[in-house]
Amino acid sequence: MSDGTLGGRRRVAGVFLAFAFAYFLSTLVRAITATLSPTLTDEFDLESRDLGLLAGGYFLGFAFTQLPMGAWLDRHGPKRVVVAFLGVAVAGCLLFSVATHFSLLLAARVLTGVGVSACLMAPLTGYRRWLSPAMQLRSNSWMLMVGSFGLVGATLPVQWLVPLVGWRALFWLLGAGVIVSMLLIAWVAPSWRQAPAATVAAVDDGGSYAAVWRDPFFRKLAPIGFFHYGGFIAMQSLWAVPWLTRVSGYTPLRAAEALFAISLVLLATYWLWGVANPRLAQRGIAADRLMAWGLPFSLLFMAIVLIAGPRAGTGTWAVFLCLCTVVTLAQPAVAMALPPALAGRALSAYNLVIFVGVFVVQWGVGLLIDLFVRAGLDTVDAFRGAMAILLGCCVMSYIYFLRAPPHNRRAVPRAA
Repeated sequence: MSDGTLGGRRRVAGVFLAFAFAYFLSTLVRAITATLSPTLTDEFDLESRDLGLLAGGYFLGFAFTQLPMGAWLDRHGPKRVVVAFLGVAVAGCLLFSVATHFSLLLAARVLTGVGVSACLMAPLTGYRRWLSPAMQLRSNSWMLMVGSFGLVGATLPVQWLVPLVGWRALFWLLGAGVIVSMLLIAWVAPSWRQAPAATVAAVDDGGSYAAVWRDPFFRKLAPIGFFHYGGFIAMQSLWAVPWLTRVSGYTPLRAAEALFAISLVLLATYWLWGVANPRLAQRGIAADRLMAWGLPFSLLFMAIVLIAGPRAGTGTWAVFLCLCTVVTLAQPAVAMALPPALAGRALSAYNLVIFVGVFVVQWGVGLLIDLFVRAGLDTVDAFRGAMAILLGCCVMSYIYFLRAPPHNRRAVPRAA
């Protein structure tokens, strides 16, 4: 394999599917706490802040690994890194399955987050070198589409299986699936070659992230990644279900059905992005321009969710989350903003911003809900108050994105 090309459609498809299966499992594990939240709340007597911390622990594990992982990806390549990390994910799944109190559940979630933290960054780093820019954008969107399959699998299928085998056995099955994904990646993924020495010397600085942190496009997108992208994942992977059960009055089964429908709509949305992105790139429509147009609609629908309160059901949440997907354009845009030799670090640094944001939003929303309830608000208004604070942060990050100071702007537009 030569740098810049992954020859043959079959080879491309085989590599994509191997990494996609691992990413499917990672998103299934990520979202399973939303479906299991009523069960875990009853069995372990969890409060909102505990539930938020438990779900956020997965993303905290993600955040721990991002900076060293980026350097490892650039040096050792996607195959070696992701296979090593997935071994940790197996241990996390097994620990979760035998946990008897909250601290063990939390430790298992953090460990699982560490283990699957390379499942998206590893293939995206490879695609940066193996595929053309237009194909990178398509592959990114379709990886997210595969992730939506994982979100679908974490809804009704999990709800149906829990009465049959119990929630603990599900994590044994997930651990077995992760082992299969490790074998597939080890079999089909290409070996990694270091970038040419002259290229590395021109952009690298002893393996540091200085070039990434200094990049003005990266800094411009950082608040969007923290609040808007992080908030999108936090709502999708946790707080949508508690809203539907505690605010809208859904039963756990009906909430799982709602999340199933929402995940299917998101899946279709990511597929459409994968189809549209190469065409938009060919027309010179930049990713930051698309986000500037699209993000206000997601902010508007977030406000509609707050105003509707108990009337905000499946349809409202589906539209809101689908509109949020425009923010996912930031990830491949950041990768293409920097040279291929820094792709792993660029992606991992931005992923760090996103997943620290997810952790803060997931736990913070839970803390705020408990705080507002103790202050005398009812459950509906407590949820509204917590979401309103998140909306305010998203609005401010969008304003910064539009009106970043001159030193934080680029004259050359980015490709979408």
